[in-house]
Amino acid sequence: MPKIWSDSLADHRDAVREAILDATAALVADRGLTAVTMSGIAQAGGIGRATLYKYFPDVASILAAWHDRQVVQHMAELMQAAAKADADDRLEAVLRAYAHRNRRDREGHGGHGGHSGTDIAASLHSSPQVHQAHQHLEHFVSQLIADAADRGAVRSDVPPAELAVYCVNALNGAGSLPSKAAVERLVGVTLAGLRG
Repeated sequence: MPKIWSDSLADHRDAVREAILDATAALVADRGLTAVTMSGIAQAGGIGRATLYKYFPDVASILAAWHDRQVVQHMAELMQAAAKADADDRLEAVLRAYAHRNRRDREGHGGHGGHSGTDIAASLHSSPQVHQAHQHLEHFVSQLIADAADRGAVRSDVPPAELAVYCVNALNGAGSLPSKAAVERLVGVTLAGLRG
């Protein structure tokens, strides 16, 4: 097969896969995790069910792929926040972006699906990809903390890796906060803990 056809077919497959994941994201945001069905995804994505089954065998595999894509997007946003900030503001910018993203994510699908939705979310969050991404996040935050400690901006009596765990776990709570102002207060308290 000529390369041009191969590239074109690969581009088409990528586009269909992205359309499936975009439709899934829209359904999760609108109806919650437990309301997502193969029929609903096919309809929302504008593709036939037979085509959908060529890409994914079931809803669980689609949700896992959608969640993995979200994790990658989260890390990209945090790295972008770090890149845009001055060295002195980098840690705060990343922590703030992380906290606000957690709240937006929970707004998008929190409250839908009841107990079963919680089970699905827990399953998605326990995947090996998410565990690896979580370790990458903690390492990234740890490096930012080490840089800030070298400048004297944060405490140096606790290892940066431990402070990174503190920050990530504290800011995971942003998902249950009622407002952006509450998220800002949580970020402020977290930063105060870093400054000792």
